Amino acid sequence: MRGISSKITKTLIPGTVLTCADNSGAYVFRIINVIGKSGGGRHGKLSSAGVGDIVSASVRKGSPTYLKKPVKVIIIRQKAQIRRVNGMRIRFEDNAGIMVNDDYLPVGTEVKGAMAREVVERFVKIAGIAARIV
Repeated sequence: MRGISSKITKTLIPGTVLTCADNSGAYVFRIINVIGKSGGGRHGKLSSAGVGDIVSASVRKGSPTYLKKPVKVIIIRQKAQIRRVNGMRIRFEDNAGIMVNDDYLPVGTEVKGAMAREVVERFVKIAGIAARIV
């Protein structure tokens, strides 16, 4: 896992609903916690995540094997703007993520829709199943 070259606005907090962008059997996720952020910062402030971050989420709609169980999800799209190094700003029409296992390899075999380039910089293996990289 590498660092990201862009300035990511982190707007996804626990309780945010994500759509599932792969064919793993889940349809809707709800964020439980951001992995890698241990409550540091201001007292009472929720940890936030953005594109390329790993979150713990529960499956709200989908196949019964994953339903109401915590899974790891990598966020691949967000509604808030992302500022790239060259000055370009990019945003998507929804918040979406893909389910991964403990080794951060995707559970599904294909990704529906576009994926941010910042995710591919950090997780190279996910680029193999991406339909479009923006």
